[in-house]
Amino acid sequence: MDNLWQVTSAVLMFFHTWLKRCLKQIKRYLWFKCGLNWVHFSQANAVKDKCENPQSIVGRTDRDYSTYWHQSNGTMVMVRTSTHTFHVDLERLADSSEYFRALSHSSMRETSEKLVHLEYVPSLVFHNLLEFCFLQRFCVPENLLGEHLRVSTYLLASSFTGRLLTALSQVLTEDTCLGYLQLAEELCSEELQETVLTYLSRYLLELPHLSKNLDKAKLLTLRLKGTQQLCCLRKENLISRIDPETDAARKLFRLEEEGDDGKWISLTDLPFGADKWCFTTAVLYNYLYLIGGCRHRVKKGYEFKMASFRYNPFTNQWVSTAPLIKHRRHFSAAVCEGKIYAVGGWYLDSLVTPDSSTGVYTAVERYDPWTDTWAFVSSLPLTDFQFSLSLSHDSPLTTSLGHCLYVLGNIQRTGEKLVLRYDSRQEVGPCPNHGEDHFDWTGHHSAQ
Repeated sequence: MDNLWQVTSAVLMFFHTWLKRCLKQIKRYLWFKCGLNWVHFSQANAVKDKCENPQSIVGRTDRDYSTYWHQSNGTMVMVRTSTHTFHVDLERLADSSEYFRALSHSSMRETSEKLVHLEYVPSLVFHNLLEFCFLQRFCVPENLLGEHLRVSTYLLASSFTGRLLTALSQVLTEDTCLGYLQLAEELCSEELQETVLTYLSRYLLELPHLSKNLDKAKLLTLRLKGTQQLCCLRKENLISRIDPETDAARKLFRLEEEGDDGKWISLTDLPFGADKWCFTTAVLYNYLYLIGGCRHRVKKGYEFKMASFRYNPFTNQWVSTAPLIKHRRHFSAAVCEGKIYAVGGWYLDSLVTPDSSTGVYTAVERYDPWTDTWAFVSSLPLTDFQFSLSLSHDSPLTTSLGHCLYVLGNIQRTGEKLVLRYDSRQEVGPCPNHGEDHFDWTGHHSAQ
């Protein structure tokens, strides 16, 4: 009786195993005939963008191939990679890769035998390529982006390359960008090069040591891409107390233009906590500079201290920069030939409102953003001049055009208008009397 039961159990087990295999083959055949997307990596198929363990792919044998079938009744080919073989719809893959497009239209032996040799391509990389092309899944580890870019560039898979570059742009760092720039040169990839240069352009002055040997004109072009937006802040505050109004004024705002009605939104707080301040602004290389000073508490009360800050709109962050040499406020700032010039102004600690009789500083300072330093240059040639005030009380009125600075004022005795012009190309070295860079201010009189 026991022997009969053992024989019956063995027969039933054999029949169960045979039936299971038959159902599996029938199910696979029906899936193929119906043209459904099906992948042997069922774990990756269960959860979107869930990465499979690389070791589970590399450890498999060539007999353990994966199938990627499209909804059309296309030609299936075997693609043999480093450790794995894939069964792939050639026509669908040709839509995503110029390499396979050319192969599908050729009379090469690989096409006729339906076996493509890519043993030099890592199996994991090709698997991720197929996942993206057939199932729109992207799951590439950060440390393997370079390897994937090599394969994607070689196979001319433009859509996959574009997605890799998008991922790369989000993880580039100071330590990795130069390595990817070298990879771009090796691959002759303009897209990869532009991705890295775009990153460096966004940190142009934060990482000057990385961009010093690069094409600065290209970096500036990339940094200035996009739509310009209007920003505003309170340049001066003289309320000597901390209250909600002062806190609200200590912010940088941006104008959002939606339809016909724009609205101002707060971007970030200004980079200081003082209750009184006086700053002048300048925009250079798409950075916003805040130059001036603010009040600080000292042992015997308060005093104004010089302070300068730089705002990067790409990172929404402020950093401190070198302060002015001269203790001034209500001065004009103009950008000329990649430098900031501070012209005129009054003594910072004086809180008296300037008027037409207030004398301005004749000292002119120049800021170099690459070295973060200020230097005196030749002073304004003022004797009996009295300068007009702008609406923002930055005096004298100063602007730039091309490589020249222009300063507008009037002669006190005659009332004639006077325009002073400075050619920045004529800076020829330190002035022997003042240790300043020497250049000439030229005057032009206009009609009254």
